[in-house]
Amino acid sequence: MNSTKSIYTLPFNLLCLSSLLFCASFNMIIPELPNYLSKMGGGEHKGLIIALFTLTAGISRPFSGKLTDKWGRVPVMAIGSIVCFVCGFLYPITSSLAGFFLLRLIHGFSTGFKPTATAAYIADIIPQNRWGEALGMHGLAFSIGGAIGPALGSFIAQRYGIDFMFYMSSIFAILSILIVMNMKETLQQKNRFSIKMLYVRKDEIIEWRVLPAAIVTLLSYTGYGVILTLIPDWSEHLGIQNKGLFFTAYTLSTIGIRFFSGKVADQYGRIKVMYVGIVILAFSVLLIGLSQSILGLIIGAVIYGIGSGILSPAVNAWTIDLSLPQHRGKAMATMYIALEIGIGGGALLSGYIYHDIILRIPYIFIFNSMIMMFAFFYILYWDRKNNKVY
Repeated sequence: MNSTKSIYTLPFNLLCLSSLLFCASFNMIIPELPNYLSKMGGGEHKGLIIALFTLTAGISRPFSGKLTDKWGRVPVMAIGSIVCFVCGFLYPITSSLAGFFLLRLIHGFSTGFKPTATAAYIADIIPQNRWGEALGMHGLAFSIGGAIGPALGSFIAQRYGIDFMFYMSSIFAILSILIVMNMKETLQQKNRFSIKMLYVRKDEIIEWRVLPAAIVTLLSYTGYGVILTLIPDWSEHLGIQNKGLFFTAYTLSTIGIRFFSGKVADQYGRIKVMYVGIVILAFSVLLIGLSQSILGLIIGAVIYGIGSGILSPAVNAWTIDLSLPQHRGKAMATMYIALEIGIGGGALLSGYIYHDIILRIPYIFIFNSMIMMFAFFYILYWDRKNNKVY
């Protein structure tokens, strides 16, 4: 591949558009789910909204990683979008708590499949010295979907009802499928699907070469699990009617920084950029928890978006750096397993401590800020031990 040629080809642009629609689809319903669960009588289980979603996303990663490396990138991306499409139609007809939580488990498979195959596809069509830039721009599209989804979902729920919001989530998912299905497969040695592909051996679950990137991902993404669980109630407590406003502010700021953060990671090294991103993330989480005004919360969201936009392309590119070409699917699956554990663990722990007592929220954010700083010290230890800067 020509490393000086523009990366913004039609396949790359279509891939970004598909991911934008996919991200908007499952993020659209998040701000309204805590209140939706409370009306069903399960307010004390709000931590499970995100935890169950990330549980199956994490469980499905080894399968999606193997299928991505054996069956192909495109069909695995399509599976993720199809699951999202089906779940959007099932939420309105689910009336029991058990059914709701089962659906959250099923819905989690969507993010277990599509992002894994998408990252491998990008690595296939982009030169290595442009991975940071490409993953940063793809993350930008994902972030735009994350900005559109929550704000649009809350608006639709308030104006047209929550059932219509679920249906719109399905429409966005089906659009992302249509784009993916027309894309050319990039896996060189593609095999026909067989049931044997669903059998995952122990050595096929984790790509040990990328474990350092997975540890950093796990620790740094606990904050996002806390945010997804607590921000809807924290926003309402501070007087914000549209619960998606926080996510919009966060995403708009991460969009701005991603225009050049990936290039910086390519030029100055992944490690240096990750140091900066983690410190900013930890500070933003602390600020969010200590905020007692709408302005303070929005400033915290903006800073969190900046930190996320700096860290994400660097750690994604670092994951590919550490992996072998023939194991890119497994490598990205390993990193995403860590991401799901981080988000799910943060959501589950915060929901358990919170228990609908609003005064506990600041303490949860302060504690989580300290947890995230462990990622900084781990990178420092790893960097000194290996004496390498990627």
